Amino acid sequence: MPNRNRAAFTLIELLVVIAIIALLVGILLPSLSSTRNEARATKCSASLKAVASGTIIYSIDFRVLPPSYVYPDAAVGQEGGQPDKWTMANQGGSGSPTGYMHWSYLLFRGGGINEGAFTCPSVQNTGAPRSNPGSNLDHWEPEQLNDGQQPAPDASIEDRQVARLAFTANDAVMPRNKFVSVNRPYRLVRPSDIDGSIGGASKTILATEFLSTFKWDSLYSGSGSQPNVIKSHRPVSPIIPRSAALNEPFQESLGGSVNRFTYAQVKDLIQPGDSTVAVIDSTPVNAVGRHHPPTKGNSGTVNFSFVDGSVSRSTVQQTVEKQLWGDRYFSLTGNNKLFIPPRN
Repeated sequence: MPNRNRAAFTLIELLVVIAIIALLVGILLPSLSSTRNEARATKCSASLKAVASGTIIYSIDFRVLPPSYVYPDAAVGQEGGQPDKWTMANQGGSGSPTGYMHWSYLLFRGGGINEGAFTCPSVQNTGAPRSNPGSNLDHWEPEQLNDGQQPAPDASIEDRQVARLAFTANDAVMPRNKFVSVNRPYRLVRPSDIDGSIGGASKTILATEFLSTFKWDSLYSGSGSQPNVIKSHRPVSPIIPRSAALNEPFQESLGGSVNRFTYAQVKDLIQPGDSTVAVIDSTPVNAVGRHHPPTKGNSGTVNFSFVDGSVSRSTVQQTVEKQLWGDRYFSLTGNNKLFIPPRN
């Protein structure tokens, strides 16, 4: 006769096994999440390195680093076969009826743009939208207005820029387009300018990641004349003064030998754990990301690429403390050296 006494788990044994499994899952899940975040940070780093390599190739071809943005001579669809044409004399003022021509476009000379090279999986929608997104609704953020204060899907202006942008440039090496009509004009920067500096190419930041926030309000122009306008084409810098620098006299006799620029104090930039969003106009470096591990409170690390093409990860505060944004405002004409206070 067959044996009817079969071995089986008791209820208590089942509960113990379930409790052990739950405990293991609780232990492993944070580790898996951390691994996933680290993988995303690594992918962002690889993209930023590819972008830096493209910038080096551009500087070899043109003997200067690209500007962060310029005003093209004609709007999209009206350029007559010259989509990457821009004229130095047309640069200046604020806002452009032809939109912005961004460095992500200039690197590819307007053709064969690798959209994915400028994105990061760690940020919302893999990157910020253009300031003037164009007719495709997928390229707009909720409540976004374009530079002409028009809502989606206004197509009167479209920027020559990748549809989603996770990276921003260092304003001290890749300038805004204010080359004319200001007292202290910007200028294009030669790689040799940076090679001859104290930090050199390996210790001068080229680009970094934007701060990812809801609706990308970290890049809002402000609550005054242009609310809900996302200024993703702009570069950033912790060197002060910034916008005021454009209004300084160009004549060296008025500036004398005084170094008129310096690093902002870390306490005036981003406090550890501070999640307050500041618009890109007021304290531009607040628009730099801090979403990679290791994290402390609401503050984490971010990838930085350097002029020599290398990439490393650190906090915004550390880059300011180590003065990695340059020992001068390379992109400004006249006396652009920084006052570096002695360290204690």
